[in-house]
Amino acid sequence: MSKKKDAFWISYGDIMTSLFFLMLVLFGLYHAKVNASLKQFRKIQQIQKSIESIDKNYFSYDSTYKKHVLNIGVQFKPASSNMNDLSARTRSELIEAGITVKEFISKKEIGDSKIQYLVIIEGQASNDKYPKNDDLSYDRAMALYNFWKIKVGDFKDIDNCELIIAGSGVKGVPRIQPDIYPRNQRFLITIIPKIGSMEL
Repeated sequence: MSKKKDAFWISYGDIMTSLFFLMLVLFGLYHAKVNASLKQFRKIQQIQKSIESIDKNYFSYDSTYKKHVLNIGVQFKPASSNMNDLSARTRSELIEAGITVKEFISKKEIGDSKIQYLVIIEGQASNDKYPKNDDLSYDRAMALYNFWKIKVGDFKDIDNCELIIAGSGVKGVPRIQPDIYPRNQRFLITIIPKIGSMEL
C-alpha cells in the first residue's frame, strides 16, 4: 500500500513540475509577444511621424483626415484641367512638391522595416455649381499625375509605391470654409504606409 502511495505522489509531483514548467514557457511566450507588439507599435509610430513631417514648405498635414494638403495655390480656368492654366511659378512649385513626395517614398525602409506606400493624388473642385465637378476634379488629379510623370518621373516605376488617382469633387475632406469659389480648387496627397512583415 505504501509503495502505491509513494508512486502516486511521485506521479503527482511530476505532473505539478510539468505544469509549472508549462506555465513558465507560456509566460515567456506571452511576454515575448507583448514585447514584439510594442516594438511594432513604436515602429508604426515612427513611420507615421516621418510621414507627418514631410516638407512643410509644400505640404500641411491634416491629422483629422490623415491627408497632406498641397500648400500651393492652384487656379484653373472654369471647367478646365489644363496645367498650362497655372502660372510658371505654380508649376515650378508643383515640380518641387512632386520631387519631395518621390524622394520620401523612395526611401524603402525605416530602420530595418521594409515599407510599401499607397499614394493617392486627389483633386478637389470649387463649389461653383458646375455639374461635372466630380469628373473635373479627377481630370485635374490626372493632369497633376501626368505633369509629375514628365517633370519628376513616373511614381509607378517606384517598386514600393502603389498609386491611385482620385477626384472628390466638392464632397471630399478637408475643405476650406466658407466653401465658396475659387476656394478648394486644390490637390490633396494621401501617403499610407503598407507594412507587411516587420523585422524586429
